[in-house]
Amino acid sequence: MNVTEAVETRRSVRKFTDQPVDREVLTRILEKAQRAPSGGNTQPWHAVVLTGEPMQALFAKVAEQFPKGRAAHAPEYHIYPPELDGAYEERRFGVGEALYAALEIPREDKAKRLMWFAENFRGFGAPVLMLIHTPKYMGPPQWSDIGMWLQTIGLLLREEGLDCCFQEAWAVYSPQIREVVDIPEDHIFFCGIAIGYRDPDAPVNTFDVPRAPLEESIRWEGWE
Repeated sequence: MNVTEAVETRRSVRKFTDQPVDREVLTRILEKAQRAPSGGNTQPWHAVVLTGEPMQALFAKVAEQFPKGRAAHAPEYHIYPPELDGAYEERRFGVGEALYAALEIPREDKAKRLMWFAENFRGFGAPVLMLIHTPKYMGPPQWSDIGMWLQTIGLLLREEGLDCCFQEAWAVYSPQIREVVDIPEDHIFFCGIAIGYRDPDAPVNTFDVPRAPLEESIRWEGWE
C-alpha cells in the first residue's frame, strides 16, 4: 500500500471485529511513527496502550458514570470551540446525521442514539485502546505536532491492514480515566484511539463522509 492508498482508505472506523492485534505489529508502527515531525524535535506525545483486563476495567469505570449524563463530564479542554459556527458546525452536524442515517436511527429516537453514543466508551469493539496525553504547559504548536504524529499512526495502521478511530469523546471522562490509568498529574489528557480490524460489512463503516472542495480552504497566489 502506498501513501495515497492509505490516505484514501483511512476513515474513522466505528465497528471492529474481535480479531486480536499483535503487539509486535503495534510496536513496529509506533517505532516508525516516531519519525513524525515536531517543532524543535520536541516529540511532545505520550500514550498508554491498553488491551485485555486493563481496558475492560476502564470501560467498566466509565459505564458506572454514563447514566449520569453530562453531570459526569469533565473534559480538560474544549473538544469543540463554544463559538463553532458556519461551515465548521455544518460539517460537524452533517457527519453526525449521516452516521445515524447509516444506522437507521431517526432523530426522534433519542434512547437508541444514546445507546449508540455509549459505544464510544467501549472503543466500538476494538481490541486495543490508546490514551494520549501531553504536559499541560504544551501550547498549540505542540498539539499540532501531536496531530501529525496521530495521522502518521493512522496511515501506518492502514499499511498493516489495521484501522482506528480517533476519539476525542474520551476527554469528557478525564477524571474517571485517571482513576484507572496512570496519567501524570502535570499532563493533560487529550484523546483515545480505538485500534483493530474493521468490520467491512458494517453500515457505520461504509457511509460517505464528504470533504469540502479545495476552494473553501485553499487560496492560490502568484500562479499563472
